[in-house]
Amino acid sequence: MNILRLKEVLKEKEITGKDLAEKVGVTPASISNIVQGNSFPKPELLVKIAKTLDVDIRDLFYPTKEEENPTEALQKVIDELERIKGKL
Repeated sequence: MNILRLKEVLKEKEITGKDLAEKVGVTPASISNIVQGNSFPKPELLVKIAKTLDVDIRDLFYPTKEEENPTEALQKVIDELERIKGKL
C-alpha cells in the first residue's frame, strides 16, 4: 500500500520525477521507486522533497482520517459555544 501521493503532487506541480531527483540529489530510479510504492524515503529526503515541491510535508501523504462534513463541524462549534455561554 502506497501512503505517499507523490505521483499526484508531481503532476500538480508539473515536475517530472527526473527533475525532482536532480533537485533533491538522488537518482531518478530512487524517485521512481518511491512513486511506485516500492520504497519509502528517509525522513530527511521527505523534507527535501516537500521543500523542493513547495508543499507542506503532510501534503505528500494520503489522509488517514475522513474529513468531517463542514456543516457538522460548524454545528459542533456552535454547540460548544452555546455550552460555554451557558457557563457564563
